[in-house]
Amino acid sequence: MKKPNFKRQEWFRYKKLGEKWRKPKGKTSKTRRYEKGKPAMPSIGYGSPKVTRGLHPSGYKDVLVSNMTELENLDPATQAGRISATVGKRKKEVMLEKAKELGIKILNKGI
Repeated sequence: MKKPNFKRQEWFRYKKLGEKWRKPKGKTSKTRRYEKGKPAMPSIGYGSPKVTRGLHPSGYKDVLVSNMTELENLDPATQAGRISATVGKRKKEVMLEKAKELGIKILNKGI
């Protein structure tokens, strides 16, 4: 089941509001009162299954990696590495080569 794209109340009316969700707090707010024809409000029923909660869209668990030993300790079947921003270009290239050898998926390859 796909979750609705929850948007802020009256996001279409005023550009300054933006689309990011904010809870409606008005006394007479139609959205807050769950009136028919108004946008859905996030509630506990829209939660994702426990098994997939917190996973990267690829299905792997996202793990931040900043050196070679951390990279080697990853489980290629369930975990994917995200190389830390503090790692330099030269070391990142070496880490990408090592990940390719070990069969580990890297989420931020972009070189």
